[in-house]
Amino acid sequence: MSRASSESGQAYPVYIAAVAGLLFLAFAFFAVGMASASRNDAQGAADAAALAAAQDARDGLRDDLLDLFDPDAWEDLLDGRGPGDTAGPCGEAAEFAEKNGAELSGSGCDPVFSPLGFTVEVKNTKPVGESLIPGTERQYATATATAVVEPRCRLEETENPGTGGEEDNTEEGGEEDGKEHELVCEGLDEPVEIDPDRLAEILPDPEDLFSVHLADR
Repeated sequence: MSRASSESGQAYPVYIAAVAGLLFLAFAFFAVGMASASRNDAQGAADAAALAAAQDARDGLRDDLLDLFDPDAWEDLLDGRGPGDTAGPCGEAAEFAEKNGAELSGSGCDPVFSPLGFTVEVKNTKPVGESLIPGTERQYATATATAVVEPRCRLEETENPGTGGEEDNTEEGGEEDGKEHELVCEGLDEPVEIDPDRLAEILPDPEDLFSVHLADR
């Protein structure tokens, strides 16, 4: 046997081992990619669910503002201090998680405060899938997200030009001490003068009253 043939025969097993190693690495990277994709899907579902909960809470705050004009109560509501109902917002979170291939898990849906918001934990309804890494066919990606509601408006007092003095108090719908109120909102060019009898007509939309966004917790 020639020297060249001998060296070729010795190199063949090394070549096979190298190819096998590369194939193993390729399958391992594929498994990692599957897990990463599943994790990204779970995070997307968590983000959508948290935002849905916060948006539902934001809409509820506007509904509460429409119930009755009371300056003290309005200041609390505009600061995001609502009645604390979680059934509606968390129901929205569960619905949006399902639409994105996940379900509430762990702590599920919990309110947070300062600012008002919701933290949602979800789990994918489909496992990562079979791979070279044992157990991935029984693993489900999880993720957590928090969305918050922050005020864009503040309530301010203004002088009532129709008030002539201290003797003129609350007559014919006027406000005490000759004061009226207006909403000053980011993004709106002009303040909104509050007329308690026309709240449904003058009150800005929920997205003008409050902003909703994801937050780090």
